[in-house]
Amino acid sequence: MAGRYDKNPFDEEEVNPFSDPAVKGKTSSQSNYSGGAFYTTNPGSVAPASNSRLAPLNPEPADYNYFGATVDIPLDSSKDLKKKEKELQAKEAELKRREQEVRRKEEAAARAGIVLEEKNWPPFFPIIHHDIANEIPIHLQRLQYVAFTSLLGLVLCLTWNVVAVTAAWIKGEGVKIWFLAIIYFIAGVPGAYVLWYRPLYRAFRTDSAMKFGWFFLFYLLHLGFCILAAVAPPIVFKGKSLTGILSAIDVIDDHTVIGILYFIGFGLFCLEILVGIWVIQQVGMYFRGSGKAAEMKREAARGTLRAAI
Repeated sequence: MAGRYDKNPFDEEEVNPFSDPAVKGKTSSQSNYSGGAFYTTNPGSVAPASNSRLAPLNPEPADYNYFGATVDIPLDSSKDLKKKEKELQAKEAELKRREQEVRRKEEAAARAGIVLEEKNWPPFFPIIHHDIANEIPIHLQRLQYVAFTSLLGLVLCLTWNVVAVTAAWIKGEGVKIWFLAIIYFIAGVPGAYVLWYRPLYRAFRTDSAMKFGWFFLFYLLHLGFCILAAVAPPIVFKGKSLTGILSAIDVIDDHTVIGILYFIGFGLFCLEILVGIWVIQQVGMYFRGSGKAAEMKREAARGTLRAAI
């Protein structure tokens, strides 16, 4: 019968971590399992075994916040808000003061007759102020536009002159004529704007008699240069630095293509002369009809009297 009560080698011992270790050792050493019942080696004492389990933990609420618990960031205190409000008010007061100062300067400049001109032409690279539609009287706008066409025509003539003379230089006509063509362009375009176009623009805008006189003087010089360029007499380097009729005839015998370029330049200078004659005629008619001629004579007389005194 001893074999019946032997210890089962496949029995797994259940351990209760909350039990007394002394009792645990005693119980494990005295109890045996056989046939679904527990027996002890001591027949005088029988101790039933109990199935021990860990107590389940309390369930935690599901958290759907992937970033963890939210942290409340305190806003600025009322003291900081008042400080920022004072700073904004100070900046606003400074801006108003500067705006008033700028307006005061503009009014002073307007009273002194100083006109602030903002550069707005050409649109892609503004270098001059030009606003005929808003600054020139309606009955003079057409004449001013034609005068502006005359200025652009001079730019075209001198640009084409550089192209034709450059071609002649490449074909062996010498580098001196090319340098002269560059000088004509560099001096002619800005000179025309400063000496006669801007005085005419301001004369129409301010109705100044002295500005008209300045325009007539230098526009006559402009027409004289255009006539000289259209003829191109053999004065300076046989006249080949200008694309006139005589230079074209001289060049076309040796180089047909270059001669054609010179003839085109001659035609452009002729068109510039025709436009210039119309402009100076119309400006002269307005000048005499508006009484500016008499006013100019009176101003000239006053100037002579002041110089004499």
